[in-house]
Amino acid sequence: MPRQGLTSARVSAAAAELADTVGLPRLTVAAVARHFGVSDAALYVHVRSRAALIEQVAVRAAAAFADELALAVAGRSGRQALVGFADAWRAFAVAHPGQYAATQLPLPPEIGTSSAGHLRLIELSYAMLRGYGLDEPGLTDAMRFVRSTLHGFASLETVDGFGHPRDVDASWHTIRDALHTTLSNWSTGILERR
Repeated sequence: MPRQGLTSARVSAAAAELADTVGLPRLTVAAVARHFGVSDAALYVHVRSRAALIEQVAVRAAAAFADELALAVAGRSGRQALVGFADAWRAFAVAHPGQYAATQLPLPPEIGTSSAGHLRLIELSYAMLRGYGLDEPGLTDAMRFVRSTLHGFASLETVDGFGHPRDVDASWHTIRDALHTTLSNWSTGILERR
C-alpha cells in the first residue's frame, strides 16, 4: 500500500529538484527515498527503477522548459523571438542544471513520441525560426546550429567553464547578435556550400 501523501507526482517533483541539487548522474531512487524519509521499497510503488525515475524527470523538465520558452517567444518574431528564446534557454539551463540535462537525454520511443513537453520544445524551436523565412532542409540545419550554440554555452556556463575574465553576459550578447546575423543570411547562399 502506498504511503499516505506520497504520490507519483510528488516523487517526480522531488526527483526533479534533487537532480538540480545533486546532479542528474547522482539522482537515485535511494536519494529520493531519503528526501521523503521513507525506505527505498516505499518509492518503488511509485517508480519502478532509476531509469523510470530519470524518464519522469525528463518529461516533467521538458514541460517546464517548454513553458518558459513559450512565454519568452509569445507575440515575437525574428530577432526579438530569437533573443527571448535564447535567454529563456540559458536561464532554464543555469537555474535547473539537472532538469536541463534530463531534457537532453534520448527517451524510449513510447515516451519520447508522446511527451507533450518534448513535442512542444520541438514545435517552439521551429516556430521561432520561421520568422527568418527558412525552408527545409535549411530550417532543420539552422535549428541544429542554434541548438548546438545555445546548448554549448549553457552547458559550459553551468560547470563554470568560462575561465577568461571577459564578462560572460557580454559574450552572451555577442553570440546572440551573431546568431541573428547568421540566421538572417542563412538562405542567401553564403551558408549553402555543400
